[in-house]
Amino acid sequence: QSPDEKLAVPERFRYIPFLIYEEDENGVKTDRCTSCGICAKVCPPQCIWIERVNDPETGRPIPAPKDFFIDVDICMNCGFCAEFCPFDAIKMDHDFEIASYDRTREHIFDKQRLDRPVTYYAEIRPTFYHAEEEAKAAKEAEKAAKERERAAAKAKPEA
Repeated sequence: QSPDEKLAVPERFRYIPFLIYEEDENGVKTDRCTSCGICAKVCPPQCIWIERVNDPETGRPIPAPKDFFIDVDICMNCGFCAEFCPFDAIKMDHDFEIASYDRTREHIFDKQRLDRPVTYYAEIRPTFYHAEEEAKAAKEAEKAAKERERAAAKAKPEA
């Protein structure tokens, strides 16, 4: 009985990529994307364009995207961009109802349209989100343990 009744989308379903940002308690958004460009390099149809932010004084790149574009008509939904992102900044969305008559404006998604909070990702893919958070916490605990070992080794008096 579509469109009145919709089937539940499986958690593993993937469609258009989106960018994740984190919000602190003050509401300040922090992008996970550092505009490294790996997603654009591994994209088979080359549908991703990234504009970097440059420091106005030195001209050096700042690890944040000025703008991020995905042409959704070219995107083949392979998920390579999400798989190869070293910062877990790109994930695959479940929103597949994006049809429109104007391809030039509506089907080239910019950073504003691609941005989603971490809570959105946790909502659409709870299993993956919790597994990633557990892996991240284990890695942080391992890093802290190594740091304590180094501090203890420095504190020992040498004989």
